[in-house]
Amino acid sequence: MSIQVYGIPNCGTCKKAFQWLQDNGIDYEFINTKENPPSRQTIQNWVKSLGSQSMRNTSGQSYRALGDEKKTWTDEQWIETFAKDAMLLKRPLFVKDGTAVLVGFKDKDEAIREKLGLKE
Repeated sequence: MSIQVYGIPNCGTCKKAFQWLQDNGIDYEFINTKENPPSRQTIQNWVKSLGSQSMRNTSGQSYRALGDEKKTWTDEQWIETFAKDAMLLKRPLFVKDGTAVLVGFKDKDEAIREKLGLKE
């Protein structure tokens, strides 16, 4: 099983996810989206798996800087925008065996176990 976690190192939510993964003995590869932004094709695949709405980092400055027209954008417009500014992507984003399975992290949420295919 291969798990990649996309995000940025100084993100508080990413730090919590990294700690949770380590505490649970789960090997993962971290990809810094600021230094290595995902390709448009990769983002397109993520949107197919998760939908563009769940992938939006609505609390960031980049999101707030977008105009009100963002409320009516299609997935295609979001893919284009995510590809231009990876800071618009909600963090962390988990990829298991090449497929995006979860975005965001709450340490009390058991969805992460299910989405990553982990046994209790």
